[in-house]
Amino acid sequence: MVSRPAARFAHLAGLVLVFAFAMFPFYWMVSSSFKDQGDLLASPPMWLFEPTIKHYAEIWADQKVTAAIVNSLIVAVSTTALAVLLGTPAAYALARFEFRGKSDLWFWFISNRMISPIVLALPVYLLAQSLGLLDTHLVLILIYLTFNLPIVVWICTDQFRSIPPELEQAARLEGAKQFDVFWRIYLPLGLPGVAVSAIFSFIFSWNELLYALVLTRRNVQTAPVAATSFMSGYELPWGKIMATGTVIVLPVTIFALIVSRHMIRGLTMGATK
Repeated sequence: MVSRPAARFAHLAGLVLVFAFAMFPFYWMVSSSFKDQGDLLASPPMWLFEPTIKHYAEIWADQKVTAAIVNSLIVAVSTTALAVLLGTPAAYALARFEFRGKSDLWFWFISNRMISPIVLALPVYLLAQSLGLLDTHLVLILIYLTFNLPIVVWICTDQFRSIPPELEQAARLEGAKQFDVFWRIYLPLGLPGVAVSAIFSFIFSWNELLYALVLTRRNVQTAPVAATSFMSGYELPWGKIMATGTVIVLPVTIFALIVSRHMIRGLTMGATK
């Protein structure tokens, strides 16, 4: 029989190992961004080195990188705002109303996440080309909205279903209109789910590479595309690549930390009855 202290120690050791395994790639990326090219290519790897910020100075001096980061912010923020603006009312309707075709509509939302992006890359490119939308913010916002809107609807529908319907009935007896019920009751109480869906939408929009690579040229390149542009057949500037990767990860990390309280509540709400 394993004693309780031993079981707790084993549990803690397992958590530490999982945490270390998950965080090691981030540590390697950040530490590599402060290494010289020679230190980066050293074998065995150099764990102790003299840090340098020249890679960050190079990417911030590169107008292509700064413009790409601005483009990523415009696209990710716009997509997240539109997904939340359009998805939360749809989630409220799916959670609280019964209407013809509801199950089909629900399946349509979910099925949008089942399609592999590579399958749609060529049709989307041809459609954007025919509409004159190539290399614009609008085409990225619209295509990102197609796979972020289902996430918002999916998470928020489950969140709104967990809210007692008696609250809505009491509000309607007091004369509240349908929009007032949604705005003053469901949206505040469902804020954790909205926060989680907004985080996922922002992350997916910020990190997306395939559509950004296919649908943009020079004017609207996003940060992931800019990071891949450093690669060539003659040189791999790993320091600049790792520094750009760190800059790409940083806004998402800050955003997640800001709304972490709502994120934890949103992920755990509904786990128990």
